[in-house]
Amino acid sequence: MTAWVDLDSTPIPGGVDILHLRRWGEAYSIQVGTAELMTDQDRGSEQALATIPCGRLTDRASPRILIGGLGMGFTLRAALDVLGPQAEVVVAELVPGVVAWARGPLAHLHGTSLDDPRVTLVEADVNRLIQSDPARFDAILLDVDNGPKGMTRRSNDRLYDVWGLKRAHYALRPGGLLAVWSGSPDRRFKARLKRCGFAVEEIRFPAHPGGRRHVLWIAVRVEVGAEASAA
Repeated sequence: MTAWVDLDSTPIPGGVDILHLRRWGEAYSIQVGTAELMTDQDRGSEQALATIPCGRLTDRASPRILIGGLGMGFTLRAALDVLGPQAEVVVAELVPGVVAWARGPLAHLHGTSLDDPRVTLVEADVNRLIQSDPARFDAILLDVDNGPKGMTRRSNDRLYDVWGLKRAHYALRPGGLLAVWSGSPDRRFKARLKRCGFAVEEIRFPAHPGGRRHVLWIAVRVEVGAEASAA
């Protein structure tokens, strides 16, 4: 009987948990304890995190995208497939071990994406990049700690609370998009997005047949004084 094989483990900076890279046959999984954060067997919603918002930036000649979380690279690869040659994609990955996996045991999943001239990979907390400058990005794509209901690092909550959402609003250019991936629905978070100046669209993806659903929130920065409403 096939069982999980431990390939590597790495600490999470600022946290107490350990990330584990495991393989089951031909399937790869990144886990915290026995809880799965991501797998190469279920990538559709992670790809949609990029294809939906980036597909809405075709009218911008040189869009600048920030991706929070490298993971297994599905969001980055999907973004590069949609964006044109003048785009710039900044990827913030907090965990150095995840970057090492991307160039090691998971290199077959990442392909040539990390060597694409449009890509800048920064080993840093995505919060720091969001706070760096106003109106810096056309889109911010967040797939950090399983969404607003995090699993690994309490400080990640700052991405999804009122303070974090206001900072994201500040970092986006007019009409810019904040896209957030979550392992489960969260009505309070959707309402918080609206309160912080975003028009919000919620898209659900089946994670497993008959089971829970993954969620994407596509939030458009609304100018001060405009009304944010659900799509």
